[in-house]
Amino acid sequence: MSDHSSIHDVAVVGGGPAGLAAAIAIAQSGAKVALIARRSAYADNRTTALLGESIDFLEALEVWPRCMDQAAALRVMRLVDDTGRLIRAPEVRFSCDEIGLDVFGYNIENRVLVSALEERNSALTSLTRFDDEAASIEAQDDIVSVQLVNGGALSARLVVGADGRHSLCREAAAITVQRRELYQAALTFNVGHARPHQNISTEFHTPQGPCVFVPLPGNRSSVVWVSEPKESDRLMALSDEELSDAAEVRSHSILGKMQVEPGRNRFPLAIEHPRQFANTRIALVGEAAHVLPPIGAQGLNMGLRDAADMAEAVRNALAAGEDPGSSSVLSRYASARRPDVMSRTFAIDIANRSLLSAFLPMQSLRAAGLHLIGSFGPLRRLAMREGLAPSWRPSPSAHAVTATRDVRSE
Repeated sequence: MSDHSSIHDVAVVGGGPAGLAAAIAIAQSGAKVALIARRSAYADNRTTALLGESIDFLEALEVWPRCMDQAAALRVMRLVDDTGRLIRAPEVRFSCDEIGLDVFGYNIENRVLVSALEERNSALTSLTRFDDEAASIEAQDDIVSVQLVNGGALSARLVVGADGRHSLCREAAAITVQRRELYQAALTFNVGHARPHQNISTEFHTPQGPCVFVPLPGNRSSVVWVSEPKESDRLMALSDEELSDAAEVRSHSILGKMQVEPGRNRFPLAIEHPRQFANTRIALVGEAAHVLPPIGAQGLNMGLRDAADMAEAVRNALAAGEDPGSSSVLSRYASARRPDVMSRTFAIDIANRSLLSAFLPMQSLRAAGLHLIGSFGPLRRLAMREGLAPSWRPSPSAHAVTATRDVRSE
């Protein structure tokens, strides 16, 4: 924590996975970066399924080699209709080898990923870490001033807000959010089990939402169980033994006897997206920019694409001699992010609505759609590729962060 009064090219506010990745990527793109985030142990035992392009991005950040041995490969994804309704969809099975891949991605505990990001962060000399929080942010015509909780201050030409769904950066930029409550809650926990998962992720669709068992290293899996709030409260209150039995029943014992590991989390679900992705020298990434239910593993993967596109915008601006916080640079970033975020939000919303709907024609359409995907190879392969990353989106991940590598950190 050196000079609080210096002017940085970019200040990143927030130390979650998306914020840390953005700070590293922007620093590797040639900018002088300040990261404002408390150093604290990541106690949450939630996991993330990192798909396709996210792995390439973390490779380019020199982060993935630091944590890959603690991740589990995802090679097959199964969708199982467990609604018990009269009209049910057939099981759909997606295999990575059908589209010429060794894996779809990897499931990793967030604390492991954050530790690897923190380690890489510390190696970059063009990145200055402020072990603090932003108390206030004021955007001016040519600079953004950030007052810190401990009394210091810094200035930057661009602020990247990675400070979560209650974002101070978003408020400072006067960006409003569209929010819709889903009246569902997700319970997350990890389990050990008797049978090997064989790198198969299985998602059971229930009348209240999906329940997915995602491989972890060894005979372990992470569980994301979406249900109505009252049911989620009931599950949260169960003893470890009772929840272990409930998870085994929900999984139809495909993994054998289960044992819940210590630590579980429950959080209400909503869909949020901003009316703008950037304004007045402030750009948003991660949950400051979008909040999605845990369906299709899109949340952090989308946040990492935010970070990659932000680094690309800054790199191009600096190469052209532009101000990285100018309205033209922010406009290019917003144009890159809007179609990805909006299309993913729409698709996940429709998938969730179709699962919850008691309207028989909607159930018929859902069943017919999944039957078509499951039985028609070209459509199934298209769905797999689009699920990993939008095919129409340019992929800046690798070249954006390696074009101007900070060789002093090697």
